[in-house]
Amino acid sequence: MAHFILSLDQGTSSSRAIVFDHNGSVVSIVQQEFPQMYPAPGLVEHDPEAIWSSQLAVAQEAIKKAGATAHDIAALGITNQRETTIVWDKASGKPVFNAIVWQSRLTVPLCNALAAKGFDKEIRARTGLVTDAYFSATKVQWILDNVAGVREKAERGEVLFGNVDTFLMWRLSKGRVHVTDPSNASRTMLYNIYQGDWDDVILKELAVPRAMLPKVMPSSAVYGETDPEFFGAAIKMAGDAGDQQAATFGQACYEVGMVKNTYGTGCFMLMNTGNRGVPSKSGLLTTLGWGIGNEIVYCLEGSIFITGAAVQWLRDGLKVITKSADVEGLAASVPDNGGVYMVPAFVGLGAPYWDPYARGSIVGLTRGSTVAHVARATLESMCYQTRDVLEAMSADSGVQVKTLRVDGGAVVNNLLMQFQADILGVAVQRPKVAETTALGAAYLAGLAVGFWSSQQEVAEQWALDRSFEPQMSAAQRDELYASWKKAVQRSLRWAE
Repeated sequence: MAHFILSLDQGTSSSRAIVFDHNGSVVSIVQQEFPQMYPAPGLVEHDPEAIWSSQLAVAQEAIKKAGATAHDIAALGITNQRETTIVWDKASGKPVFNAIVWQSRLTVPLCNALAAKGFDKEIRARTGLVTDAYFSATKVQWILDNVAGVREKAERGEVLFGNVDTFLMWRLSKGRVHVTDPSNASRTMLYNIYQGDWDDVILKELAVPRAMLPKVMPSSAVYGETDPEFFGAAIKMAGDAGDQQAATFGQACYEVGMVKNTYGTGCFMLMNTGNRGVPSKSGLLTTLGWGIGNEIVYCLEGSIFITGAAVQWLRDGLKVITKSADVEGLAASVPDNGGVYMVPAFVGLGAPYWDPYARGSIVGLTRGSTVAHVARATLESMCYQTRDVLEAMSADSGVQVKTLRVDGGAVVNNLLMQFQADILGVAVQRPKVAETTALGAAYLAGLAVGFWSSQQEVAEQWALDRSFEPQMSAAQRDELYASWKKAVQRSLRWAE
């Protein structure tokens, strides 16, 4: 009898593997960072081989650390950094180019060209997305147009495209499985989220051959098995969801109007809108949450590009802290931000602004400003950006959010969570299991193989660690937020 589910959580800066038991508790966890590549300002790439080798190594180690073998694992689920684009040779399995990371602004000119001819409206109507370099479509187009010989091979069906989930399953199955799920497909800017298929009109406009694309299967389904070589026996691959949708599933946001926010490299807020896609008038994305059986769940999403990455910048760029966790103590050493605001638009701004030309700025400095004020302003910027998105979500959905479920690495920071509750004026709920992204992938895999019987059973496992209640007056909240909006205006269109 298999006792565990293995979750592969392939993130932007590290690969992790977590073994969960039937209670949804962590049995073992192994993490490995891998190198980031910045070929030029605004460009971000990964070596797909580093993604693969780090993910395989942590998976093998996590099983061993749990005192388990492949026979003890009922299934594995995969969750992944979304939009990051890999194209590889079908015969050799070798990537034809580096993985172009979601953060990369490489294809801004291609997006501008699509918008100039009005095709962005078609993309919005078909995919629910804004035309932005964030998504996979123009990354694939760029590789086909710029890597010698690849377009010809693609037209002959000799190269394959996938986001990281697809690449990993292809490698784990030794080329037998070329699939993705609706949540990942919906982030490519090539998938019609209302018809549930790759969109021929967009494929034609971008000249992307359909033969390159993976088969789209439900987020909870048996896709195939891992090759016995990797874990000593085959393991069913049965769950797949992009990291933010997986976190929403892991947070048990199964009812319409439930919202979660993940604090990682960036911040990603999703609201469950049920079986209908809500078109956004406020700069949000309409996206697919997950598919189970014939049921598709839609979400509204606000993508904030830089939150935790700004703390890494304090650590690595300014060198004012030694490790990321030190930011809380430094920020807490001053009673407030001293009028200092930091807009972390290092790669432009995402929702609801969508300005690739915005750049980071620190405003409101006086002779009395210190690095502690800058640290505090950096933390607060995560919360202000979250309010930007939550207000847009309420406007689009007509739902007034009462509570926000939170997860991701930064939620251990109590100062940050309290300020978040204060600036939103709603309760912020931190769950006991912080690993909700990996947990969501585990739940999807477990449901597919009967390890858990129902979403109801899964929802009952969600447990509260702490609820942060707002303590700030409405007047103070609005005054701080108004200054934030002024600061953002100073950052917009800076690099045009």
